[in-house]
Amino acid sequence: MIQDNDRILVGFSGGKDSQALLNLLFSLQKKAPVRFELLPVYIDAGFKGSISQMLDQFVRKNYGELRTEYTDFGVVAHSAENLENPCFLCSRLRRNRLFKMARENGCRKIALGHNKDDIIETLFINMFYAGKIGTMKPRQSFFEGNLDIIRPLSYVEKDEISRFCRLLELPEFKNTCPSANVTKRGEIRAMLDALYKHNKNIKGNIFRAMGNIATDYLLDIKNERHSKST
Repeated sequence: MIQDNDRILVGFSGGKDSQALLNLLFSLQKKAPVRFELLPVYIDAGFKGSISQMLDQFVRKNYGELRTEYTDFGVVAHSAENLENPCFLCSRLRRNRLFKMARENGCRKIALGHNKDDIIETLFINMFYAGKIGTMKPRQSFFEGNLDIIRPLSYVEKDEISRFCRLLELPEFKNTCPSANVTKRGEIRAMLDALYKHNKNIKGNIFRAMGNIATDYLLDIKNERHSKST
């Protein structure tokens, strides 16, 4: 994921995942066999009670510079015209801004704190709400390979990240988004947690299944529709 002379933009929100990611990357930077630079970035979505100053003070004290981008993405996404799915629009706007910042700052990689549970949940979100089978990958290339998104925590479970943060006494900053606790991802998470309680193997099986696809046993809807029409 990380190569010599990489300059990596690190998405930081103050939550457990991004806290763990930032801590691990800066720790790795000190002892890795390759040299790389890190640029932590926080996208302020424009909600009341902004935590940007607290995040800036924390990062400067422990790691170095934090680049903060002030936007109205969250406000726009929660406007009356977009109440059905504010998370999708806000996420897309923030991702596009990260892409732009990466280009402006000479970063060819963006590191995000998505974990194993996030990847599994995204699979079900795509199936339930987008009608497709797909999820996030540990490393994904964009713009003909000129920019990569890397997810170093892809194989780490959220409970392990929580224990890591508690062990190091890393603070968790409150998410000011009004939809933080009422998202589709939250509904999927609750469903999966209920299944995990009944069978401890389910999470691992789902995760492995995403790389063990029996394509011969999937529907070929496009060709079937074409054959019916002819």
